[in-house]
Amino acid sequence: MSTLAPDRKAELRRDRSPRKDRLLRGMRTPGGAVFLLLLVLLAAVIFVNPSFGEPGSLIRFIGRTAPIAIAAIGQYFVIVSGEFDLSMGSVVTAQVIIAGNLIGQDDAKVLPVLLLMLVFGALIGLINGLVTTLLKIPSFIVTLGMMLALLGLVLYWTGGAATGNPADSFRQIGRGGIENIPVLEILPYPVLILLAIAAGAFWLMRRPYGRTLVAVGDNARAAALTGARVWWIRTRAFILSSLAATVAGIILVGYAGVHPSVGRGYEFTAITAVVLGGVVLGGGRGWVLSAAAGAFALEMLFALLNFAGVASTWRDTVQGIIIVAAVAAGARTWERRRRGASSATHDKQTPIAQPPAVGANEGGK
Repeated sequence: MSTLAPDRKAELRRDRSPRKDRLLRGMRTPGGAVFLLLLVLLAAVIFVNPSFGEPGSLIRFIGRTAPIAIAAIGQYFVIVSGEFDLSMGSVVTAQVIIAGNLIGQDDAKVLPVLLLMLVFGALIGLINGLVTTLLKIPSFIVTLGMMLALLGLVLYWTGGAATGNPADSFRQIGRGGIENIPVLEILPYPVLILLAIAAGAFWLMRRPYGRTLVAVGDNARAAALTGARVWWIRTRAFILSSLAATVAGIILVGYAGVHPSVGRGYEFTAITAVVLGGVVLGGGRGWVLSAAAGAFALEMLFALLNFAGVASTWRDTVQGIIIVAAVAAGARTWERRRRGASSATHDKQTPIAQPPAVGANEGGK
C-alpha cells in the first residue's frame, strides 16, 4: 500500500518525462548508440552485399552470432559489478571438449553430460568469485590463472588435437532449428536460446539483484553500508558468466566441431562486445541488452570488412582499436551525464535567489 500523499503522487507524475524523451536520452548514451551503430552497419553490409538483407541470411547470421552474444551477456554481469572474467574462453573450450569426449555416439548420455557441463560451469564461476571476493585477489589475476589452468588441462586431455565426436542429437542444439517457417524457412535453435537468455538477463537486471549488482559496481563500499552482501553479489556474477560460457560452448559444438582452439580468444571478443555496447569498465554503468547488441555490431563490422575484401588478419587489430576507443568514449560520456545529473540536483536543492527585475510588477513572474 502506497504511503505517498496524493499531492506528492501528482508531483511525481508531472515530473516524469514522456517515454519519447526518455528514449531519446537513452539513444544519446553509449548503451543506446550501439543500436544506431548496428543499424548503420547493417545498411552498409546490405549495400555491399544485397543478399545479406534477405530474411534467411539475416536469421542465419543471428544464429552464428548467438554464442558470442550469450558470452557478452555473461561477461556483462561481471564487468558491471566492477570485475573481469578472462577465463571465459577456456571455459568454452573445456565444455566443448567435455561434450565431444563424454557423449560420443550414445544419445542416452546427452542429458547427463549436459547437466555435468552446467554444474562444471557453475563450479568454475563459484571458484572465480570466491577467490576474488574472499581472498581479495584481483579478478584479472584470478581469472587469468583459471584460463591458463583450464587450457593446460584441455591440452593434456587432447594432446592439442581435435578429439571426440558427440552424437548428432547433441549437435542439433547448435546447428538445428524449427523448419518450415514462413519467409525464414528455418528458425535456428541458437536464436531461440539467445532470446530466452536475453529476456532472462533483462528481467534479472530489473530485479533487486540486478540493481544491487550495478550499485556494487558503482560503489561497493556504499552498497555494503546498505546491507548488500558484496562478496555474494559478485560471486553470483561470476557464476552467471561461466554458465553463459557453457551455453556458448554447447552451441559451438554444433557447427564449430570439437577442437582445443574453439573457444580461444572468446573472452576478449566478449569484452570488446561489452565495451562497444557502452558498458563502462570498472562497473556501475551499462545495459545488458546493449552488451548483446555490441556483439552483433562487432560481428556485423567483421562481416562488412570481409565483404569489402579486408584480410581477416586485421580482426585482432580492429578489436584492439574498438576496445580503446569505446572505453574512452563510454567513460567520458557517462561521466558527463553523472556531472550533469549532480549539477541539476544541486541546482534544485540550492536555488540561487535572483533580485527582482527593475520595473517588474510586484508579485509578477
